[in-house]
Amino acid sequence: MLTFQRYSLGALQTNAYVVVNSERTHAVVIDPGTPDGALMRKLDGLKVEAILLTHAHFDHIGGVDAIRKRYKCPVYIHSAEKDWLGDAGKNGSTRWVEVTPPITTEAPEHLLADGQTLEFIGETFLVKHTPGHSPGSVSFLVGDLLFAGDALFHRSIGRTDLPGGNQEQLYRSIREKLYVLPDEVLVLPGHGQETTIGDEKSGNPFVR
Repeated sequence: MLTFQRYSLGALQTNAYVVVNSERTHAVVIDPGTPDGALMRKLDGLKVEAILLTHAHFDHIGGVDAIRKRYKCPVYIHSAEKDWLGDAGKNGSTRWVEVTPPITTEAPEHLLADGQTLEFIGETFLVKHTPGHSPGSVSFLVGDLLFAGDALFHRSIGRTDLPGGNQEQLYRSIREKLYVLPDEVLVLPGHGQETTIGDEKSGNPFVR
């Protein structure tokens, strides 16, 4: 059975996740917001198979460069944001100079598409394109775990006032891609505490 550990990183307390196989030999990193020392130490001794990005806003990608170089692992992101890693304007790091220096890194090795399945650490990661917070936002479903990025939060949803955001599109993503999942699916968001699909369907004030 896989395990995961959450790290809340940076000024915006962005959740990064390290997902490890049952043998504790291989790992996947989701949304490394900074090259955090504790996160890096967790990875030491593991074979890091991939960095998976739910989207390319600066607070989710700040640790990509360090992890990719140290562990020689590929980066996956949705095709709609394929050039955001190398563009500090598009990834937003030039908008909040008081929070972060401009962030750029090399292009992703692989592009994601809706419905794609990825095989890592002996598990299947299903890609769900969930745009609205950003054009290339995706969620990753692994068994009964949903790494939702900034689409769905505990009693909240992602902001849609940034470039490429679209509120109606986000509502559709949540209703048509996430709320159709079983109620017991654990939602692991990009910020804040975990929740479940069932709890959000019944109690989220933004999308019912």
